[in-house]
Amino acid sequence: MASAFEEDILVSIRRMTRAIDLHSRQLAKVHELTGPQLVCLRAIARSEVTDGITPTALAKSVSLSQATVTGILDRLEQRGLLRRERSSADKRVVHLRVTPAGAALVGEAPSPLSERFRRQLASLPASEQAVIDRVLRKVVEMMEAGDVDASPMLTTGDVTADPRAVSAFFGDADEAAAPPADPDGTAGA
Repeated sequence: MASAFEEDILVSIRRMTRAIDLHSRQLAKVHELTGPQLVCLRAIARSEVTDGITPTALAKSVSLSQATVTGILDRLEQRGLLRRERSSADKRVVHLRVTPAGAALVGEAPSPLSERFRRQLASLPASEQAVIDRVLRKVVEMMEAGDVDASPMLTTGDVTADPRAVSAFFGDADEAAAPPADPDGTAGA
């Protein structure tokens, strides 16, 4: 038996996805950085307060597969935004560090969520924020999406895409005309 709210819930989910897509488009256009790339870069920057983070721990913390994170890390490293360092205690362990350029980008880039949403969320009492979190987690569980490879940011495009590919996906004619960073389309993140 169908719920009387099924269609309304679907429309609400579509609207949320569209709003996040529009914000992602702006992020990619202005900062040449995809949402998942920013999420990873921020997580690495936060981890440096302690001993840093390994690629495996990063993948777990941002809810992405190891393969997806590896592609994102490769692209961020190519841009000079992070570096991989071998542990002095165990050479098999690699720690991730943001470069000064990466730290500057983290400092200037907006949140992966829109500022309006962040302000309105922050204005709610902690108890209401907790209810929203709990309800959204329940929606994820009901959709059997708990194990879906997804960053803390919803996107409908490829999370490993080059920023120009993101612009092309959203239909920016001037950005789409620029040659892709990876002409054969084999590189991720």
